[in-house]
Amino acid sequence: MAGGLEDKLPEGVLVTTFEAVFGWLRQASFWPATFGLACCAIEMMAYGGARFDAARWGQEVFRASPRQADLMIISGRVSQKMAPVLRRVYDQMPNPKWVIAMGACASSGGVFNNYAVVQGGDHLVPVDVYLPGCPPRPDMLIDAMFKLKKQIVFKRPMAKHEQRVWDEMEAATLAAVPTENQKGLMR
Repeated sequence: MAGGLEDKLPEGVLVTTFEAVFGWLRQASFWPATFGLACCAIEMMAYGGARFDAARWGQEVFRASPRQADLMIISGRVSQKMAPVLRRVYDQMPNPKWVIAMGACASSGGVFNNYAVVQGGDHLVPVDVYLPGCPPRPDMLIDAMFKLKKQIVFKRPMAKHEQRVWDEMEAATLAAVPTENQKGLMR
């Protein structure tokens, strides 16, 4: 009876893909960008503090420079004046990069349904994980990090496949309606 590759390998040998191995390696080394905008930033600071201790998962280094960060946590409401700054910081981050929208304001505009607040960070950058709450607790941010880690390990391609995905995401973001032309309840 002819067997497959699994039958020919010695016991204890693991067969996987290159993308899965590097996805597993990348999931343990988030370096978030410091981007606190409002009250959710206090909870993000608590996440990095001693009680919740983000260092247990390799995330103790909040970077002040976007060129050294691979994760943006949009924590708080994004005003129309801050929107171009948020986009510039995102553009300066090297690939691969991920985004968490922390709180109701960063996810959907929250209670601020007016002309001055962008109705969700996904109008500016592609968001990977939405974290609800007003404000969300630091343990909810821990849970969001683990959900993002699962996405990175199982759903991220590598090499030229990854570049194609980044190009498609960027094209979709740039094709979206600009925030100043969006129609809402108050416009």
